[in-house]
Amino acid sequence: MPWTLPPRPSRRSLLTGAAGAAGAALLAGCTGGGGPSGDGTGIPLERRMREGAVRDSARLLERYDATLAVHPGLAERLAPLRAAVAAHSAALAFPAPAATRSASPSPSLSASAAAAAATPSGSTAAGRADVPPKPAEALSALADAERSLSEARTIALAGAPGELARLLASVAACGAVHAYLLTSTPGAAS
Repeated sequence: MPWTLPPRPSRRSLLTGAAGAAGAALLAGCTGGGGPSGDGTGIPLERRMREGAVRDSARLLERYDATLAVHPGLAERLAPLRAAVAAHSAALAFPAPAATRSASPSPSLSASAAAAAATPSGSTAAGRADVPPKPAEALSALADAERSLSEARTIALAGAPGELARLLASVAACGAVHAYLLTSTPGAAS
């Protein structure tokens, strides 16, 4: 049996297939998703990640403040670490556009959250109740909080945009160092 060319698709069937594929792509683009934010809220991913990171840093600052309220003797050891966490919160805050910074007298949500995180807040009675009674246990609890936040930020790197990912990596590394410093003996040689 002689070899024959397989039948070619007609130009009409190729055009129909291309139009169908284009129509399907257009319809898929119009449903669900919610654009670049991906969750339907309309808030960009980077902004949501930054605001969550600022909230996490504010909670960590509250833990530092509660620990300092229960154990004031730890102030010298905790002050530099607490200051670094406050600086992280300010660095993670979503920068306000230049036009709104000069035009509006009221601070933006993220700027006010960063400012609140940078100043010592009054610890609530519930926050103080979570602090262990012994200083060594309180330091260990703070180290655990630093470690878990560092791990969470490391995991968040996978979905973060470039510049934010670099910032989260730096802050996560600093949190890991804080956890080490909180559990090490001060003045001990390595």
